[in-house]
Amino acid sequence: MEEADGAGIGGSDTFVEAFARGLAVMRAFGSEAPSLTISEVAARAGVTRAGARRLLHTLLTLGYARVADGRFSLTPRVLELGHAFLSSLSMPEVAQPVIQRLAAELDELVAVSVLEGAEIVYVARAEMRSPLARGIGLGSRLPAFATSMGRVLLADLPPAQARRLLSPRSLKPYTRFTLCEPDALARDLAKVRRQGYALVSEELELGVCGLAAPIVDAQGRVLAAVNVSTNLARHGKQEMLERFLPRLRAAVAEISVGLSPQPILRAR
Repeated sequence: MEEADGAGIGGSDTFVEAFARGLAVMRAFGSEAPSLTISEVAARAGVTRAGARRLLHTLLTLGYARVADGRFSLTPRVLELGHAFLSSLSMPEVAQPVIQRLAAELDELVAVSVLEGAEIVYVARAEMRSPLARGIGLGSRLPAFATSMGRVLLADLPPAQARRLLSPRSLKPYTRFTLCEPDALARDLAKVRRQGYALVSEELELGVCGLAAPIVDAQGRVLAAVNVSTNLARHGKQEMLERFLPRLRAAVAEISVGLSPQPILRAR
């Protein structure tokens, strides 16, 4: 084990051993092992426990990993490692044709996002002739608490973890309708958890309403969220629930089935 964590791995002065060990630590995680202890990472990556600890805490500091109860897991920030990595993931590949079809059926903006800290990060989007086009592209971020996708993703977290992300300092009132009170948000997340979808109206932008539902893997773990956004001048909230929600649920079910054989992208 010491040899694997020491010199001579690449046998070349152009080979950066520390970088290789860092990649090995990141590769230790997967769908079958989404969270690991330091010892488990060391064993799976072929490094010493001390080396694994240093590398994991480096990933923590940079925001590429999180830790809870002594177990480490990667965060969606790994998407920032490059467009090639994002393109290689099955999430955009599986989701894109589905959300493109949904956007065409509803003539509205449809997007997919994952949770990173207190923000959502867009990983796929599709739209027709939408008045809501706001330059939101892949990698764009929005505050999770004030968006329908964010509420779906926050609702999947353990309540205590979600509560930590909803500190009063971070709850900015974007409109007069923005829900900024932590207890009220916690109650809404419990409701979202029970009903399996979130409807958020005019909390981030006046006149805009979003409806979101989760993408899950074969074990029922939430991977991401899909939402349909509309202008309330075009469609009311009741119409969204009656007309949009069944189609949205069918879309997330199709994406979930497509990802089931090899779930890659986790929201936790």
